[in-house]
Amino acid sequence: MTEHSEITIDTRAVEELIVERAKRSYTRLPMLEVVFDRFALSLAQVLKSYLGAMVDVTLKQVDYLTCQDAIDALPDPSLIAVTEALDWNGTIAAVMRPDLLYSVLEITFGGRTVPESPRSARSFTGIEKRVGKSFCEQTLSELSSAFEKVTPVKFEVSHLETNPKALLLAPPTSSCARAVLSLNIEDRVSEMVFLLPNTAFDSVGDVLSQNFTGGQLGGDTGWRLKLTEKLGTTAIPVSAVLGQAVMPLRDVLSWMPGQVLDLGMQVDDPVTISVIGKDIAKAEVGRRKNGKIALKVSDKLYEEEELPDVLLD
Repeated sequence: MTEHSEITIDTRAVEELIVERAKRSYTRLPMLEVVFDRFALSLAQVLKSYLGAMVDVTLKQVDYLTCQDAIDALPDPSLIAVTEALDWNGTIAAVMRPDLLYSVLEITFGGRTVPESPRSARSFTGIEKRVGKSFCEQTLSELSSAFEKVTPVKFEVSHLETNPKALLLAPPTSSCARAVLSLNIEDRVSEMVFLLPNTAFDSVGDVLSQNFTGGQLGGDTGWRLKLTEKLGTTAIPVSAVLGQAVMPLRDVLSWMPGQVLDLGMQVDDPVTISVIGKDIAKAEVGRRKNGKIALKVSDKLYEEEELPDVLLD
């Protein structure tokens, strides 16, 4: 005799999983991801100048989770710069993991030749906090520049925290964007984390949620400044044009030595200063004390422009 038993499927666990996944499903912010990608490129050059060391920065990930989950994932202790986003009227956090803080300290105080060694968790000293705060302010300044082309914002460090459990950015269940940067400083690899609760950028959320279709967005500030410096020291030919006249070719071919050419000029007429064929200024002719002829610029023939903006165009 064969017994038939009925199998009862309990779907409650599946339903609970679906509801839980739905709660943790957050809208991506494509424009925010693009900004942090460009930020990582420009930050490397800025930190090279700041630390005087070789620095490589890569964007490791941008993900979305609850504020509580993002804070719970931080090591204890961490150096947390609680930062006011002044133009957004919100608060974000820039987090230095302990190994990053120690690496910056070693590089800053000349200990780059000392090999890395494991360190036990401990409280940070006053000097370590000051150095860490200065480093965070430098990175936040560059982050502000990265956001400038999308939605201008100024970041200002409010205070420092070292215990993630004491960090209050937003309600624990509110959504949060987390950007993780990997920094390689003189072969010392560590991470810096940025926590941006949605409550911090509610006023510009529609801008950050737009899709990026390519094109110009910001740029590598370090290289732009380098290029600007190089252009500023580039040697170019400058010519002073006393006068010009239009005449038939037959008259030009009939010129003889000693012939006087009438250009229709007066003695006190201004001279046109030309650079690579482009007229840039008018000038008056005079003499210096050593007897050499000199020009005094009297009028500019071009509009003033900020050179970095010209390079971006």
